[in-house]
Amino acid sequence: MEPPTAPAPLPETLRRLHALIEERGLNWSEILDSRDLAARTLLPEETVRTLLEGRTPPADTVNDRVRARIKTMADAHLTRTGTRMSSLAADLSRRLGVSAVWARQVCAGDKVPSVQLLHGLVGFFHVPGGETAFTAEAAEVLHRALLPLLAALEPPRAPEPATDAPTAPSGHDDVRAIALRQARDLPPERWNVLNATLQALLDLDNDQGNP
Repeated sequence: MEPPTAPAPLPETLRRLHALIEERGLNWSEILDSRDLAARTLLPEETVRTLLEGRTPPADTVNDRVRARIKTMADAHLTRTGTRMSSLAADLSRRLGVSAVWARQVCAGDKVPSVQLLHGLVGFFHVPGGETAFTAEAAEVLHRALLPLLAALEPPRAPEPATDAPTAPSGHDDVRAIALRQARDLPPERWNVLNATLQALLDLDNDQGNP
């Protein structure tokens, strides 16, 4: 039995996407294309549509996910490159040190790879997200794929004004103002030097002002 995992925050991300799409008058199906998302997440398109609609897809096991997603990835690779499964299996055999028969069975979704082979497949196919792209629950995988879309639609946040930085007197736009603005990022040892220097200057000013 698999240990329970915390649910991915997919509903909140979808809620924010819905609001932004409606606010900007965009086409929902163009922004959230289920076929494109399925290709990028290695999930079945039906699973992606189910999640986008706020429903829960059928439960699966980690082994089910790994087999299905590796097969999806391998099939896409064969289609994109125009190579045959035998050539892919031979290449994996040379690169990853496994038999061509075993590589073919893994790519066909018939066998579950070892952790070492799974790691090798991530590097061979340049899979974003690493091993979790194969092992994570569908909602988590889709959520990660939607975050860049959300970031692209949300307006950039304005930088927060610094409230703890010292400021120079009004009208003194010179090296003093620049130094004071940068002083807040100094490491402690440099703060000590700056503090001692300023204190010495203040003492000197007081001495000159008092006959």
